[in-house]
Amino acid sequence: MRIKKSLFHTALFLAGLLSSQAALLTVPERSPAFEPPASAEIITPAIFAPEILGPRPLSAQPIAAAITAQANLQAVVNVSIPVSDMAEALAFYTKVLPFEKISDVEVFGTDYERLQGLFGIRMRVVQLRLGSETIELIDYLTPGGRPIPVDSKSNDRWFQHIAIVLNDMAQAYQHLRQHNVQHASTGPQRLPDYIPAAAGIEAFYFQDPDGHNLEIIFFPPGKGDPRWQQPTTQRFLGIDHTAIAIANTQASQQFYENLLGLKLAGQSENYGTEQEHLNNVFGARLLISGLTPPTGPAIEFLEYLAPAGGRPMPADTKADDLWHWQTTISVKDINLAAKRLRQGGAQFISPGVVTLPTSKLGFKAGFLVKDPDGHVLRIIQR
Repeated sequence: MRIKKSLFHTALFLAGLLSSQAALLTVPERSPAFEPPASAEIITPAIFAPEILGPRPLSAQPIAAAITAQANLQAVVNVSIPVSDMAEALAFYTKVLPFEKISDVEVFGTDYERLQGLFGIRMRVVQLRLGSETIELIDYLTPGGRPIPVDSKSNDRWFQHIAIVLNDMAQAYQHLRQHNVQHASTGPQRLPDYIPAAAGIEAFYFQDPDGHNLEIIFFPPGKGDPRWQQPTTQRFLGIDHTAIAIANTQASQQFYENLLGLKLAGQSENYGTEQEHLNNVFGARLLISGLTPPTGPAIEFLEYLAPAGGRPMPADTKADDLWHWQTTISVKDINLAAKRLRQGGAQFISPGVVTLPTSKLGFKAGFLVKDPDGHVLRIIQR
Protein backbone atom coordinates (compact mmCIF):
# COMPACT_ATOMS: atom_id res chain seq x y z
CA MET A 1 0.00 0.00 0.00
CA ARG A 2 1.60 3.23 -1.15
CA ILE A 3 -0.24 5.43 1.33
CA LYS A 4 -0.02 4.51 4.99
CA LYS A 5 -2.07 5.86 7.86
CA SER A 6 0.02 8.02 10.15
CA LEU A 7 -0.33 10.59 12.86
CA PHE A 8 1.37 13.07 10.57
CA HIS A 9 -1.29 12.65 7.88
CA THR A 10 -4.02 12.78 10.47
CA ALA A 11 -2.66 16.09 11.74
CA LEU A 12 -2.67 17.46 8.19
CA PHE A 13 -6.25 16.30 7.77
CA LEU A 14 -7.43 17.89 11.00
CA ALA A 15 -5.78 21.16 10.08
CA GLY A 16 -8.14 21.35 7.13
CA LEU A 17 -11.15 21.39 9.44
CA LEU A 18 -10.43 24.92 10.63
CA SER A 19 -11.71 26.56 7.48
CA SER A 20 -14.12 23.92 6.28
CA GLN A 21 -17.36 25.76 6.78
CA ALA A 22 -16.26 28.61 4.53
CA ALA A 23 -15.85 26.19 1.64
CA LEU A 24 -19.32 24.64 1.84
CA LEU A 25 -22.83 25.81 1.18
CA THR A 26 -24.27 27.94 3.94
CA VAL A 27 -26.36 25.63 6.10
CA PRO A 28 -29.48 27.31 7.41
CA GLU A 29 -30.51 27.02 11.02
CA ARG A 30 -33.28 24.55 11.62
CA SER A 31 -36.61 26.33 11.51
CA PRO A 32 -38.47 26.54 14.83
CA ALA A 33 -41.35 24.87 13.01
CA PHE A 34 -39.25 21.79 12.27
CA GLU A 35 -39.78 18.93 14.68
CA PRO A 36 -38.15 15.52 14.19
CA PRO A 37 -40.56 12.60 14.17
CA ALA A 38 -41.41 11.39 17.65
CA SER A 39 -41.27 7.73 16.69
CA ALA A 40 -38.24 5.56 17.37
CA GLU A 41 -38.56 3.57 14.16
CA ILE A 42 -35.30 2.67 12.42
CA ILE A 43 -35.74 2.91 8.69
CA THR A 44 -33.57 2.04 5.73
CA PRO A 45 -34.58 3.25 2.27
CA ALA A 46 -35.83 -0.14 1.12
CA ILE A 47 -38.35 -0.37 3.98
CA PHE A 48 -39.85 3.10 3.86
CA ALA A 49 -43.64 2.96 3.86
CA PRO A 50 -44.97 6.52 3.32
CA GLU A 51 -48.50 5.59 4.32
CA ILE A 52 -47.13 4.47 7.70
CA LEU A 53 -44.28 6.88 8.29
CA GLY A 54 -45.82 9.96 6.72
CA PRO A 55 -42.71 11.64 5.23
CA ARG A 56 -42.72 15.32 6.11
CA PRO A 57 -42.86 17.67 3.09
CA LEU A 58 -40.42 20.55 2.92
CA SER A 59 -41.77 23.83 4.20
CA ALA A 60 -41.46 26.49 1.50
CA GLN A 61 -40.31 23.94 -1.08
CA PRO A 62 -40.40 25.42 -4.59
CA ILE A 63 -42.77 22.87 -6.07
CA ALA A 64 -42.17 23.80 -9.70
CA ALA A 65 -38.40 23.66 -9.24
CA ALA A 66 -38.56 20.21 -7.67
CA ILE A 67 -40.76 18.94 -10.50
CA THR A 68 -38.28 20.26 -13.06
CA ALA A 69 -35.39 18.55 -11.27
CA GLN A 70 -37.32 15.27 -11.04
CA ALA A 71 -38.02 15.36 -14.77
CA ASN A 72 -34.29 15.76 -15.48
CA LEU A 73 -33.09 13.05 -13.07
CA GLN A 74 -32.41 9.57 -14.46
CA ALA A 75 -30.62 7.46 -11.85
CA VAL A 76 -28.13 7.09 -9.06
CA VAL A 77 -25.59 5.22 -11.16
CA ASN A 78 -22.90 4.15 -8.72
CA VAL A 79 -20.54 5.20 -5.94
CA SER A 80 -16.81 5.79 -6.53
CA ILE A 81 -14.32 4.92 -3.81
CA PRO A 82 -10.70 6.16 -3.94
CA VAL A 83 -8.12 3.51 -3.06
CA SER A 84 -4.41 3.65 -2.31
CA ASP A 85 -3.46 0.33 -3.91
CA MET A 86 -5.65 -1.14 -6.64
CA ALA A 87 -4.26 -4.66 -6.37
CA GLU A 88 -5.02 -4.79 -2.65
CA ALA A 89 -8.46 -3.24 -3.12
CA LEU A 90 -9.39 -5.65 -5.91
CA ALA A 91 -8.32 -8.62 -3.81
CA PHE A 92 -10.66 -7.42 -1.06
CA TYR A 93 -13.67 -6.53 -3.19
CA THR A 94 -13.51 -9.58 -5.49
CA LYS A 95 -12.26 -12.27 -3.08
CA VAL A 96 -13.45 -11.27 0.39
CA LEU A 97 -16.55 -9.72 -1.20
CA PRO A 98 -17.97 -11.21 -4.42
CA PHE A 99 -17.86 -8.16 -6.70
CA GLU A 100 -17.14 -8.90 -10.36
CA LYS A 101 -14.77 -6.72 -12.39
CA ILE A 102 -16.46 -5.37 -15.52
CA SER A 103 -14.04 -2.67 -16.73
CA ASP A 104 -10.51 -1.46 -16.04
CA VAL A 105 -9.21 1.74 -17.66
CA GLU A 106 -6.58 4.44 -17.18
CA VAL A 107 -7.29 8.08 -17.99
CA PHE A 108 -5.25 11.27 -17.80
CA GLY A 109 -5.04 14.69 -19.38
CA THR A 110 -6.45 18.19 -19.04
CA ASP A 111 -10.11 17.22 -19.34
CA TYR A 112 -9.87 14.74 -16.47
CA GLU A 113 -7.96 17.27 -14.37
CA ARG A 114 -10.78 19.76 -14.93
CA LEU A 115 -13.41 17.15 -14.12
CA GLN A 116 -11.76 16.16 -10.84
CA GLY A 117 -10.58 19.66 -9.94
CA LEU A 118 -7.01 18.46 -9.46
CA PHE A 119 -3.92 19.10 -11.56
CA GLY A 120 -1.53 16.39 -12.71
CA ILE A 121 -3.65 13.31 -12.16
CA ARG A 122 -3.56 9.92 -13.79
CA MET A 123 -6.35 7.59 -12.66
CA ARG A 124 -6.88 3.87 -12.91
CA VAL A 125 -10.63 3.29 -12.69
CA VAL A 126 -12.06 -0.19 -12.15
CA GLN A 127 -15.79 -0.78 -12.25
CA LEU A 128 -17.22 -3.67 -10.23
CA ARG A 129 -20.69 -5.22 -10.18
CA LEU A 130 -22.64 -6.89 -7.39
CA GLY A 131 -26.13 -7.98 -8.39
CA SER A 132 -27.67 -5.16 -10.41
CA GLU A 133 -25.52 -2.40 -8.85
CA THR A 134 -22.01 -1.17 -9.57
CA ILE A 135 -19.24 0.68 -7.77
CA GLU A 136 -16.00 2.23 -8.99
CA LEU A 137 -12.56 1.98 -7.43
CA ILE A 138 -10.27 4.88 -8.34
CA ASP A 139 -6.51 4.65 -7.86
CA TYR A 140 -4.80 8.03 -8.32
CA LEU A 141 -1.46 6.93 -9.72
CA THR A 142 -0.27 10.51 -9.35
CA PRO A 143 -0.12 12.63 -7.23
CA GLY A 144 -1.68 10.48 -4.49
CA GLY A 145 -3.66 11.90 -1.58
CA ARG A 146 -4.10 11.52 2.17
CA PRO A 147 -5.43 8.48 4.07
CA ILE A 148 -8.58 8.44 6.16
CA PRO A 149 -7.75 9.63 9.71
CA VAL A 150 -7.32 6.75 12.13
CA ASP A 151 -9.61 8.43 14.68
CA SER A 152 -12.57 8.78 12.28
CA LYS A 153 -16.02 8.21 13.76
CA SER A 154 -19.38 7.52 12.14
CA ASN A 155 -20.65 10.98 13.12
CA ASP A 156 -17.79 12.79 11.35
CA ARG A 157 -19.26 14.33 8.22
CA TRP A 158 -16.80 12.73 5.84
CA PHE A 159 -18.51 9.42 6.76
CA GLN A 160 -20.10 7.52 3.88
CA HIS A 161 -20.89 3.88 3.30
CA ILE A 162 -22.61 1.53 0.90
CA ALA A 163 -25.14 -0.99 2.24
CA ILE A 164 -24.75 -4.51 0.83
CA VAL A 165 -27.81 -6.75 1.17
CA LEU A 166 -27.45 -10.35 2.43
CA ASN A 167 -29.59 -13.44 2.62
CA ASP A 168 -27.99 -14.67 5.88
CA MET A 169 -26.22 -12.40 8.38
CA ALA A 170 -24.64 -15.16 10.48
CA GLN A 171 -23.01 -16.83 7.48
CA ALA A 172 -21.84 -13.53 5.99
CA TYR A 173 -20.38 -12.34 9.29
CA GLN A 174 -18.55 -15.64 9.75
CA HIS A 175 -17.18 -15.29 6.22
CA LEU A 176 -15.88 -11.79 7.00
CA ARG A 177 -14.35 -13.01 10.28
CA GLN A 178 -12.49 -15.73 8.41
CA HIS A 179 -10.92 -12.99 6.29
CA ASN A 180 -10.05 -10.91 9.37
CA VAL A 181 -11.90 -7.78 8.28
CA GLN A 182 -11.67 -4.67 10.42
CA HIS A 183 -14.80 -4.17 12.54
CA ALA A 184 -16.48 -0.77 12.67
CA SER A 185 -19.50 -2.05 14.63
CA THR A 186 -18.92 -4.23 17.68
CA GLY A 187 -20.78 -6.98 15.84
CA PRO A 188 -24.00 -7.57 13.89
CA GLN A 189 -26.95 -5.76 15.45
CA ARG A 190 -30.56 -6.95 15.28
CA LEU A 191 -32.94 -4.01 15.31
CA PRO A 192 -35.34 -4.43 18.24
CA ASP A 193 -38.99 -5.37 18.26
CA TYR A 194 -40.04 -1.97 19.67
CA ILE A 195 -39.33 -0.60 16.20
CA PRO A 196 -42.17 -2.25 14.23
CA ALA A 197 -41.07 -1.11 10.76
CA ALA A 198 -37.54 -2.45 11.28
CA ALA A 199 -37.93 -5.32 13.75
CA GLY A 200 -35.67 -8.19 12.79
CA ILE A 201 -33.46 -6.27 10.38
CA GLU A 202 -29.78 -6.99 11.02
CA ALA A 203 -26.81 -4.79 10.14
CA PHE A 204 -23.04 -4.64 10.62
CA TYR A 205 -20.37 -2.06 9.72
CA PHE A 206 -16.85 -3.08 8.70
CA GLN A 207 -13.98 -1.56 6.71
CA ASP A 208 -12.02 -2.19 3.55
CA PRO A 209 -8.17 -2.07 3.54
CA ASP A 210 -8.18 1.75 3.27
CA GLY A 211 -10.66 2.25 6.12
CA HIS A 212 -13.78 2.93 4.04
CA ASN A 213 -16.90 1.91 5.91
CA LEU A 214 -19.14 -0.74 4.41
CA GLU A 215 -22.43 -2.08 5.74
CA ILE A 216 -23.97 -5.50 5.35
CA ILE A 217 -27.71 -5.66 5.96
CA PHE A 218 -30.29 -8.45 6.17
CA PHE A 219 -34.01 -7.91 5.59
CA PRO A 220 -36.29 -10.58 7.08
CA PRO A 221 -39.47 -11.65 5.25
CA GLY A 222 -41.87 -8.76 4.92
CA LYS A 223 -39.16 -6.11 5.17
CA GLY A 224 -37.18 -4.34 2.50
CA ASP A 225 -37.58 -4.15 -1.24
CA PRO A 226 -39.33 -7.32 -2.49
CA ARG A 227 -36.42 -8.00 -4.82
CA TRP A 228 -34.25 -8.78 -1.78
CA GLN A 229 -36.67 -11.61 -0.91
CA GLN A 230 -36.31 -13.51 -4.18
CA PRO A 231 -34.98 -17.08 -3.82
CA THR A 232 -31.24 -17.23 -4.52
CA THR A 233 -28.16 -19.20 -3.63
CA GLN A 234 -26.08 -16.03 -3.52
CA ARG A 235 -24.95 -14.76 -0.10
CA PHE A 236 -24.37 -11.11 -1.13
CA LEU A 237 -27.23 -9.76 -3.25
CA GLY A 238 -26.62 -6.12 -4.20
CA ILE A 239 -26.43 -2.54 -2.94
CA ASP A 240 -29.51 -1.05 -1.28
CA HIS A 241 -28.26 2.49 -0.57
CA THR A 242 -25.35 4.75 0.20
CA ALA A 243 -25.48 6.66 3.51
CA ILE A 244 -23.86 10.00 4.34
CA ALA A 245 -23.41 11.86 7.63
CA ILE A 246 -24.96 15.33 7.50
CA ALA A 247 -25.34 18.38 9.74
CA ASN A 248 -28.86 19.56 8.88
CA THR A 249 -31.64 17.49 7.34
CA GLN A 250 -33.56 20.49 5.98
CA ALA A 251 -30.53 21.83 4.11
CA SER A 252 -29.70 18.43 2.65
CA GLN A 253 -33.29 17.69 1.75
CA GLN A 254 -33.65 21.01 -0.06
CA PHE A 255 -30.45 20.32 -2.01
CA TYR A 256 -31.21 16.74 -3.03
CA GLU A 257 -34.93 17.26 -3.70
CA ASN A 258 -35.13 20.76 -5.15
CA LEU A 259 -31.85 20.85 -7.08
CA LEU A 260 -31.33 17.19 -8.01
CA GLY A 261 -34.83 15.73 -8.06
CA LEU A 262 -34.63 12.83 -5.61
CA LYS A 263 -37.78 12.10 -3.61
CA LEU A 264 -38.11 11.76 0.14
CA ALA A 265 -39.26 8.20 0.89
CA GLY A 266 -39.41 8.39 4.68
CA GLN A 267 -37.83 9.57 7.92
CA SER A 268 -37.34 8.19 11.41
CA GLU A 269 -35.46 8.80 14.62
CA ASN A 270 -33.09 6.03 15.76
CA TYR A 271 -31.68 5.49 19.23
CA GLY A 272 -30.88 2.73 21.67
CA THR A 273 -28.05 0.33 22.41
CA GLU A 274 -28.33 -1.43 19.04
CA GLN A 275 -27.92 1.84 17.16
CA GLU A 276 -25.01 2.90 19.38
CA HIS A 277 -23.16 -0.35 18.77
CA LEU A 278 -23.96 -0.42 15.05
CA ASN A 279 -22.47 3.05 14.54
CA ASN A 280 -20.00 2.58 17.41
CA VAL A 281 -20.88 6.04 18.74
CA PHE A 282 -21.91 6.21 22.40
CA GLY A 283 -25.22 7.99 22.90
CA ALA A 284 -26.01 7.97 19.18
CA ARG A 285 -29.41 9.37 18.32
CA LEU A 286 -30.02 9.93 14.63
CA LEU A 287 -32.60 11.45 12.36
CA ILE A 288 -32.50 9.22 9.28
CA SER A 289 -33.97 10.23 5.92
CA GLY A 290 -34.03 8.17 2.76
CA LEU A 291 -34.28 9.69 -0.70
CA THR A 292 -34.86 7.65 -3.82
CA PRO A 293 -34.11 8.18 -7.51
CA PRO A 294 -36.11 6.66 -10.38
CA THR A 295 -33.58 3.81 -10.51
CA GLY A 296 -30.46 2.85 -8.61
CA PRO A 297 -29.52 2.82 -4.92
CA ALA A 298 -31.13 5.24 -2.50
CA ILE A 299 -29.25 8.02 -0.70
CA GLU A 300 -29.65 8.00 3.08
CA PHE A 301 -29.02 10.99 5.39
CA LEU A 302 -27.63 10.37 8.88
CA GLU A 303 -28.10 13.48 11.03
CA TYR A 304 -26.71 12.95 14.52
CA LEU A 305 -29.03 14.66 16.98
CA ALA A 306 -26.61 13.38 19.63
CA PRO A 307 -23.83 13.28 20.56
CA ALA A 308 -22.32 16.63 19.64
CA GLY A 309 -18.80 16.76 18.26
CA GLY A 310 -19.01 15.23 14.79
CA ARG A 311 -16.36 16.99 12.69
CA PRO A 312 -17.07 18.72 9.35
CA MET A 313 -15.55 17.80 6.02
CA PRO A 314 -12.11 19.46 5.72
CA ALA A 315 -12.14 22.48 3.42
CA ASP A 316 -8.94 21.38 1.69
CA THR A 317 -10.33 17.98 0.63
CA LYS A 318 -9.06 16.95 -2.80
CA ALA A 319 -10.23 14.28 -5.23
CA ASP A 320 -7.36 11.93 -4.38
CA ASP A 321 -7.90 12.01 -0.60
CA LEU A 322 -9.19 8.61 0.45
CA TRP A 323 -12.32 10.01 2.15
CA HIS A 324 -13.35 11.67 -1.16
CA TRP A 325 -16.20 9.37 -2.19
CA GLN A 326 -18.21 10.33 -5.28
CA THR A 327 -21.87 9.46 -5.84
CA THR A 328 -22.69 9.46 -9.55
CA ILE A 329 -26.06 10.77 -10.71
CA SER A 330 -27.13 10.69 -14.35
CA VAL A 331 -29.37 13.36 -15.86
CA LYS A 332 -31.03 13.94 -19.21
CA ASP A 333 -29.75 17.50 -19.68
CA ILE A 334 -26.45 18.17 -17.94
CA ASN A 335 -26.39 21.88 -18.79
CA LEU A 336 -29.79 22.32 -17.15
CA ALA A 337 -28.56 20.45 -14.07
CA ALA A 338 -25.46 22.66 -13.85
CA LYS A 339 -27.54 25.82 -14.25
CA ARG A 340 -29.93 24.80 -11.48
CA LEU A 341 -27.11 23.90 -9.10
CA ARG A 342 -25.35 27.22 -9.70
CA GLN A 343 -28.58 29.11 -9.15
CA GLY A 344 -29.01 27.15 -5.93
CA GLY A 345 -25.60 28.23 -4.66
CA ALA A 346 -23.87 24.85 -4.92
CA GLN A 347 -20.08 24.75 -4.78
CA PHE A 348 -18.55 23.30 -7.94
CA ILE A 349 -15.31 21.32 -7.93
CA SER A 350 -15.15 21.22 -11.72
CA PRO A 351 -15.11 24.63 -13.44
CA GLY A 352 -18.35 23.67 -15.18
CA VAL A 353 -19.60 20.94 -17.49
CA VAL A 354 -16.57 19.05 -18.83
CA THR A 355 -16.79 17.20 -22.14
CA LEU A 356 -14.50 14.18 -22.10
CA PRO A 357 -12.38 13.05 -25.08
CA THR A 358 -13.61 9.44 -24.80
CA SER A 359 -16.39 7.44 -23.13
CA LYS A 360 -13.94 5.26 -21.19
CA LEU A 361 -15.60 6.23 -17.90
CA GLY A 362 -19.05 5.43 -19.26
CA PHE A 363 -20.21 8.98 -19.94
CA LYS A 364 -19.57 11.84 -22.35
CA ALA A 365 -19.86 14.87 -20.10
CA GLY A 366 -19.89 15.53 -16.38
CA PHE A 367 -18.94 17.73 -13.44
CA LEU A 368 -18.29 17.40 -9.72
CA VAL A 369 -20.23 19.42 -7.15
CA LYS A 370 -20.46 19.42 -3.34
CA ASP A 371 -23.59 18.98 -1.27
CA PRO A 372 -24.15 21.16 1.84
CA ASP A 373 -21.78 18.99 3.91
CA GLY A 374 -19.07 18.61 1.29
CA HIS A 375 -20.03 15.14 0.03
CA VAL A 376 -19.17 14.95 -3.66
CA LEU A 377 -21.63 14.24 -6.44
CA ARG A 378 -20.57 13.45 -9.98
CA ILE A 379 -23.32 14.60 -12.33
CA ILE A 380 -23.12 12.94 -15.74
CA GLN A 381 -24.85 12.75 -19.09
CA ARG A 382 -24.28 9.55 -21.00
